[in-house]
Amino acid sequence: MKIIFVRHGEPDYVNDTLTEKGWREAELLAERISKWDVTDFYCSPLGRARDTASCTLKKMNRTAVTLDWMREFSYPIDDPVTGRHGVPWDFVPSFWSGDPLMRDQERWVESDVMKGNPKIALEYPRVCKELDALLSAYGYVREKRFYRMPEAKERFIDGTNSPGNPDQPLEDEKHSEPVVVIFCHLGITCVALSHLLNIPFQALVHGFFLPTTSITVLSSEERWSNEAYFRVQAMGDTHHLLAGQEPLSPAGSFCKVFQG
Repeated sequence: MKIIFVRHGEPDYVNDTLTEKGWREAELLAERISKWDVTDFYCSPLGRARDTASCTLKKMNRTAVTLDWMREFSYPIDDPVTGRHGVPWDFVPSFWSGDPLMRDQERWVESDVMKGNPKIALEYPRVCKELDALLSAYGYVREKRFYRMPEAKERFIDGTNSPGNPDQPLEDEKHSEPVVVIFCHLGITCVALSHLLNIPFQALVHGFFLPTTSITVLSSEERWSNEAYFRVQAMGDTHHLLAGQEPLSPAGSFCKVFQG
């Protein structure tokens, strides 16, 4: 299975839509995605994500299912260091990295700063539960910290794929895997990745920048019995923008964005 998260185009946050540049980004993104064999499209209910998706959906004559739980994870907190009132990330390094709870995959919601907004402790597990329900519809059932495919044929592959290893085929030509594309946001993508990869949310949202209209691709590796684990194949990829000579937007970054 392929799960592809797409961050919305450069945002006009005040009007919850896209800037003029954001629309250009969305058109370049649509040209890229239109070449894919996509099983299903999903989208956040927020305007900037829906507007980004609209270019692709129109070009492919497709529709998307709205997932309310994939809206941005923007439950506001009061930052004790900077005094900022806003999203539950963008903390200074010494603050978030020095708190053991903030570095815990599940217990970060119990940290003092997160307790300032009780919705966070409720919404994080809800998003994880909804994500698992979505994956179960494709045959992937959460079991502790990995997934199992109860209806799948067992496979036992003891080594990675290699062009020079005929015993490990690069792909099963008869196997058609589902490909789902989700148009959403930076923060909620990191929430989903935290659950899928068992990595603390704060480490992801502070350690990775996802430019506007960037794509993050996860592939399920199904190599042992009927077990599956998701692995990042690409994160924050923007080659459609660079190929279209559209500069990367700094939206969401604290530094100058590399344009190479």
